[in-house]
Amino acid sequence: MGKSLLYLGVLLAALCFFSCGGKKGVFTPTSSGRPYELLVVVDHNLWERPAGRSLYHVLDTDVPGLPQSERSFKIMYTSPDNYDTTLKLIRNIIIVDIQKDVYTQAKFKYSKDVYASPQIILTIQAPNEEAFEKFVNDNKEVIVDFFTRAEMNRQIAALEKKHNDYIATKVASLFDCSIWLPAELAGSKEGKNFFWASTNTATADQNFVIYSYPYTDKTTFTKEYFIHKRDSVMKVNIPGSKEGMYMMTDSSMVSVRAIGIHGDYTQEVRGLWRVKNDFMGGPFVSHVRLDKANQRIIVAEIFIYSPDKLKRNLVRLLEASLYTLKLPDEKKQGEIPLDVSKK
Repeated sequence: MGKSLLYLGVLLAALCFFSCGGKKGVFTPTSSGRPYELLVVVDHNLWERPAGRSLYHVLDTDVPGLPQSERSFKIMYTSPDNYDTTLKLIRNIIIVDIQKDVYTQAKFKYSKDVYASPQIILTIQAPNEEAFEKFVNDNKEVIVDFFTRAEMNRQIAALEKKHNDYIATKVASLFDCSIWLPAELAGSKEGKNFFWASTNTATADQNFVIYSYPYTDKTTFTKEYFIHKRDSVMKVNIPGSKEGMYMMTDSSMVSVRAIGIHGDYTQEVRGLWRVKNDFMGGPFVSHVRLDKANQRIIVAEIFIYSPDKLKRNLVRLLEASLYTLKLPDEKKQGEIPLDVSKK
């Protein structure tokens, strides 16, 4: 009897160690909340002062590149006293930690799967409210990107388990590349150095295209060159229902920024597309990458047609797939790095 109780105690201690030690274990619960929902743990009075308002306004910004206003996150907040066991299960959490006797400067700290899985907790530390407010304002893009990429990593993990094998095979045969796309993209079309896959449902039309063209010089990565090239490719491969109709880029609504994938430069392009001489349109996101081995440009793009519907989650769901693109001779892309270094 004594040995049995001792064995049981050791077993329970081991289970507690593996399930409570910050990594997913036998009893680690599944996190709660929907994608892009976020809880801020902050003193109520501080939340209403300029320091708290600065964080709120960063999180309450619009998603770039959408035709209508949609917030980056659904924001909830609670005081530290009410931060109980239930709230600790939420998938995305920000903890505001201001202590003048502990910190000399503002900084980020983050941890994964502490109370549930998948979960990400970002702590923003600062010695006082003024330093906190300035730090948050200086790192607006870092904070939004951090939680956006955390959500995309969850989608990438799901895609690794279940993705469209047909698209993966086609992309491999046509471009010697690999990519994971949702299984729902059942329709497809091929062209010269071009491939298009899509869904067409009653609620939304999700699309993926990949195409290539020769690399010439650095001007290949200008916004003007991208728009010119995209329009010429889409005009040939995605015509409208009548003559004189074809997909084109709304050049006034295009934004470009540099991101890193596999440690290499990638041109991220966001904007709106429309059909010439028609009323169809929607958002798109493109990744423009240099295939050094073959001296060519590979463009992977997702675009959405979902009139009168919200588009944030549709765009981000497919956008995660762009990060899984693997060029020839590259290693498999894993998670998107969660970079919280100050920019």
